[in-house]
Amino acid sequence: MHPIQERFVEDLAVGMTASISKTITETDIILFSGVSTDVNPIHIDEEYAAATIFKGRVAHGMLSASLISAVLANKLPGPGTIYMAQNARFRSPVRPEDTVTATVTIKEVLVEKKRVILDTTCRVGDRVVIEGEATVMFPSRKD
Repeated sequence: MHPIQERFVEDLAVGMTASISKTITETDIILFSGVSTDVNPIHIDEEYAAATIFKGRVAHGMLSASLISAVLANKLPGPGTIYMAQNARFRSPVRPEDTVTATVTIKEVLVEKKRVILDTTCRVGDRVVIEGEATVMFPSRKD
């Protein structure tokens, strides 16, 4: 057993939920552009972005979606989580300086397979910007 492992798949239950919030800064967008190599001008060029359907710059969708990974790894289920699948519907743009709240809620626990299915949502205020579902693997006490 890894010393940081405090919870196991057997401890999880439908309805458990956790969230994190982060304000998406100019620095976040520039760094994400570099790491991902996604330099679409909609993210980094205000003049270009102003002429688009969004009428201004928007953050990378996957930057906001990555906050879901942070909740899974750090809060629920927590350390030991292995991300297996994610579907995501991008419903609304995130703008620089928006505060995104990522929330995961357990909808199914498959103890024998060490799998957990979670609803995943990102919001800016009351506005849903991303919704989907994640599947993760999580350690068992039997490991």
